[in-house]
Amino acid sequence: MTGLTHLDDDGRARMVDVGDKATTKRVATATATFTTRPDVIALVRADGLPKADVIATARIAGIAGAKRTSELIPLCHQLALSSVSLDFAFTEDSIVITATAKTTGQTGVEMEALTAASIAGLTLHDMTKAVDPASVLGDIRLVEKSGGKRGNWTPDAQDSATVAAPTERVVRPGTAAVIVASTAGAAGAREDLTGPRISAWLADHGYAVDAVTVVSDADVHVAIAAALDAAPAVLITTGGTGLSPSDRTPEATRPHLDRELPGIAEAIRTLGSTKTPTAALSRGLAGVSGGTVVVNLPGSTGGVKDGLSVLDGLLDHLVAQIAGGGAHE
Repeated sequence: MTGLTHLDDDGRARMVDVGDKATTKRVATATATFTTRPDVIALVRADGLPKADVIATARIAGIAGAKRTSELIPLCHQLALSSVSLDFAFTEDSIVITATAKTTGQTGVEMEALTAASIAGLTLHDMTKAVDPASVLGDIRLVEKSGGKRGNWTPDAQDSATVAAPTERVVRPGTAAVIVASTAGAAGAREDLTGPRISAWLADHGYAVDAVTVVSDADVHVAIAAALDAAPAVLITTGGTGLSPSDRTPEATRPHLDRELPGIAEAIRTLGSTKTPTAALSRGLAGVSGGTVVVNLPGSTGGVKDGLSVLDGLLDHLVAQIAGGGAHE
């Protein structure tokens, strides 16, 4: 697309007519960065500000902002949002806000995701301005979207001349793929022990593993999209599920999921928490994408061991159900 859709032939502003567009599942993820002093970050994390529940309030504000996007931005369509979620990751002097909006309709939810991230950031400023009126909200940007005739989009695809329309994927039974999100591993600075362990476990369960791909955290969204295009029956990722600003695996996974399986993710966290309290911080997801079972595992060898223990009793049953077989009791 080379023209501006919100201008007519005479250069006047208009609302785009989407009446003839296909109704598809639409997902968009946006981020924003709220920068302040380290002592303010510590107060937010400790819930020690005069206005309490800072993160909870910012999350609610972001959701409310997404729902009112068409009132705030004149040419946006009113959308029936099926989901709006916000995550907050802390660094020493900033909070990285990630907002994901979903709908099933005839136009995308990019503006809803961007509005959610922006309103959440403005709320953080309002909640902390008594101690730091000089805080900065910036780097507001779209990081991924999917749905519609153009399929998946990421910033890396911005310069592509064309983006292929999404196609129905026919899952290849008995196949699997493994992705390791590790910036150090991709650079050769650290030996990866998790990928081979997952691959061996899958082989023991009768799956032919296409490849074990080790990528940097910044490239995990590209690797997940490529792996799903190959339509394996199972895709397991490891790493990038924590709260570091570079951890992007859940954000790269969520737009591809047709249905989430929160019980699996919670079971992995619960088992891990019996051994180390920090396992509860994992943001890993599980779900189904076009017939492919997708599971995010933590990046530690212990987290992988726990995750595979959970999958040991249910993966074959789950794959069979998705393929149209398997018992339902």
